[in-house]
Amino acid sequence: MPTNGTNCPLKLQFGLINHESRYLTAEAFGFKVNASAPSLKRKQVWTLEQDSQDPQVVYLRSHLGRYLASDKDGKVTCEAEGRNTDCRFLIAAQSDGRWALQSEPYLRLFGGSRDYLSCFAQVITEAELWAVHLALHPQANLLSVARKRYAHLSPDDGEIAVDRNIPWGVAALLTLVYLDGKYRLKTCDSRYLGNDGKLSAESGRGTGYTLELKCGKLAFKDCEGKYLSPMGPTGTLRSGRCSKPGKDELFDLEESHPQVVLMAANGKYVSIRQRVSISANQEDETDLETFQMEIDKESRKCLFRTNEGKYWALVAHGGIQTTATERSANTMFAVEWMGRRVALRASNGKYICTKKNGQLAAVSDSVGEDEKLILKLINRPMLILRGLNGFICHHKNSNTLDANRSVYDIFTLHFSDGAYHIKGEGGRFWYVNSSGLVCSDGETPDDFSFEFLEHGRIAIRGKNGRYLRGQGGMLKGDGVTPDSSALWEY
Repeated sequence: MPTNGTNCPLKLQFGLINHESRYLTAEAFGFKVNASAPSLKRKQVWTLEQDSQDPQVVYLRSHLGRYLASDKDGKVTCEAEGRNTDCRFLIAAQSDGRWALQSEPYLRLFGGSRDYLSCFAQVITEAELWAVHLALHPQANLLSVARKRYAHLSPDDGEIAVDRNIPWGVAALLTLVYLDGKYRLKTCDSRYLGNDGKLSAESGRGTGYTLELKCGKLAFKDCEGKYLSPMGPTGTLRSGRCSKPGKDELFDLEESHPQVVLMAANGKYVSIRQRVSISANQEDETDLETFQMEIDKESRKCLFRTNEGKYWALVAHGGIQTTATERSANTMFAVEWMGRRVALRASNGKYICTKKNGQLAAVSDSVGEDEKLILKLINRPMLILRGLNGFICHHKNSNTLDANRSVYDIFTLHFSDGAYHIKGEGGRFWYVNSSGLVCSDGETPDDFSFEFLEHGRIAIRGKNGRYLRGQGGMLKGDGVTPDSSALWEY
């Protein structure tokens, strides 16, 4: 069974695109709905909720927290604060992956264009079909519902295998790439999964899948109408023979937590190789030196989880051991971000230091060299950043970066002694210019530091000490504090 108990399936959030390539939009004024927007922004994001009694019935909640509804005359509104009978819909998935939405109480179909939306049609035409564009951050872990195992890149075999109890290391990271109405599964080494189970550097017809939803789970349908499923003893991910999705063809997408390695002042990696006690005494990075960082949503303190599902915990006399299976005050650590270095403060108010024998202990009152650690993110070689108003993307006609796009660019991340270099198109690097704008055409790398401040979000600091933030659609490097405009899903 998966031991990664903090990972819940991601809430399914998406945009709905009509036959005119326009997105269903919930307006703040008058709680009106239309299908006028050309791209997926905040007002075009809908959350799917299932009925607890009847899993076939779904509710569509807008970004305002209001529910889409249709009355008996086909009039469509989106102002209900709670679920009621008029908010109940059924999804009729079509062979091309598009959805028809049917009012459950009145059995009429939802469709239309621009400001003229209704739920009164009795037969499905083009006007009643909606393409689904996922609005989740596209990097996630993939869990097979039937096998209860996670997918990961198996580079030696050149395949994606579904046989891990826990999504560990960079190999478990998959990126969903949306292109021409189809989804591609991209591995951490930038290869695409074909329906024959093989990985290729190029995206082609065999690498495109339409997403289908069944009982809140996802199925990936290939160009031949067959579905991805884990095959054989290692769970090789490829298309099977089924033309209807059963349990074997269903998957959950789960949030990919940051996984890190830590190097102490003695130049050695922090490890659990010696079982219970945590010591900085290893030269190599393996699964035993890798820890999952989980940010507590309320306290914003950090928990460190091992690949066996145990948490770091403060024990007697300031010792740090991997004995805890449940979260508690003693498993939470306050992180102090110091540019290229971090310090960790335990629940006893003391800082963790590295003793002469390499053991970690929370016994220090202040931060000196022995209390400083280098923290390196290992499971985001490809970086996709999304802020309040959209994704970060190269600007079309200049060297600056947009911070409000509905599509994303993939950047590559390189680690350098506690800092990161961010590389974009053409192998050029990010830097902050004299006007405070972030540019992407640097010939030499600039240092940026990452701060994991919130669950699922980071702040990024330039070498000028200022935070990267979105303002007026542009990415700037002049933020004084890490407010909401300077926090990025990654």
